[in-house]
Amino acid sequence: MDNGVLEYKGYHTKIEYSAEDHVLYGKVEGINDLVNFESESAEEIEDEFHKAVDDYLEFCKESGKNPDKEYKGTFNIRIKPGLHKKLSSISFESGETLNATVENALEMYADNYYKQKVM
Repeated sequence: MDNGVLEYKGYHTKIEYSAEDHVLYGKVEGINDLVNFESESAEEIEDEFHKAVDDYLEFCKESGKNPDKEYKGTFNIRIKPGLHKKLSSISFESGETLNATVENALEMYADNYYKQKVM
């Protein structure tokens, strides 16, 4: 577990603490369905996460629903018109799509973020 983040069967959660309820809790991130869990015990919270994911997958199977997958690779963002114009110009000049230009910019940003974290 890194910074309270757990992974199981391709699903992720971040463990948090509720001082009001005196429990650890989390919810599966990156999907549209609500899958949450809690435990009073730090020793049992990971098992509760696993059970929640397993229950979700079983529910989907029984109901004939395809389970949501994390991060399908599409999302909508709103940006300033000036930045939109700059990115469009870059994509035109480089001969790539606007999506490719934005993806490259985000990848550079993310790579730089993680490089700084390691230092």
